[in-house]
Amino acid sequence: MTYIVALTGGIGSGKSTVADAFANFGVPLVDADIIARQVVELGMPALAAIASRYGDTILQADGSLNRSALRTKIFSEPQEKAWLNSLLHPLIQQETERQLADIDKPYALWIVPLLLENGLQHRANRVLVVDVAPEIQLTRTMARDGITRQQAEHILASQVSRQQRLACADDIIDNSGDPSIIASQVASLHQQYLILAAVAQQDLHQ
Repeated sequence: MTYIVALTGGIGSGKSTVADAFANFGVPLVDADIIARQVVELGMPALAAIASRYGDTILQADGSLNRSALRTKIFSEPQEKAWLNSLLHPLIQQETERQLADIDKPYALWIVPLLLENGLQHRANRVLVVDVAPEIQLTRTMARDGITRQQAEHILASQVSRQQRLACADDIIDNSGDPSIIASQVASLHQQYLILAAVAQQDLHQ
């Protein structure tokens, strides 16, 4: 079993930037957000289940999922969010485990934005948190997604607090400054994870 480093952080913290820096070192990435999109693609059973529950208004003209319609639906109705999670989480978990099992590198970076919200931190060997101040998160999210400050604050409020995230971290990357600093932070963490993965592998064979 490959050594798993879970990468998490609040919205707008710059997880993708950090993940790309690890990928430059040849580290395989398993991205929960990408998998979440894959399980509801055209022809997938989960998409049929969603359409059967909400009708064709939840679909785009080409039959693919209308994400904003679904988002609106589950945002205002907690019981619908619970139903959707119970449908998708097992599928996402199954595909995550399949991808992790296929990896033959010393360690993998598992990118999970909602790691703590979904109580998944125990499934990783180590937790790496990308940290920035809430004000930076809001500014970046508004710029990236073209949303209002109120919408960005709403998303932020739905995630665990910065304090909770930091309390769970084994390692922290501060991404509030110059992006060029990220590369050196990632380089030293990469060396550290290679050592930890080798030690874990030795322990496994003893």
